Amino acid sequence: MKTIFLFAFIGILGALGAAGLFMLKNNSGADKSQRRPKMARALALRVGLSVALFVFILFSYWMGWIEPTGLPLRP
Repeated sequence: MKTIFLFAFIGILGALGAAGLFMLKNNSGADKSQRRPKMARALALRVGLSVALFVFILFSYWMGWIEPTGLPLRP
């Protein structure tokens, strides 16, 4: 389960890094028109991976695969 979360976080950070590289890439005017769709696609992938990870965590909790391990509620 931890490896799934790790790969999802790596994918999210990779998509964010790719979007940042597409944004900062300094090329000629002809390439600027191709830069925006690539950056938007990378950011959309990041959002999609984040939502999928959140839904997977909720589903895993619902199925009983993971359990909360927070602080006990004892006064």
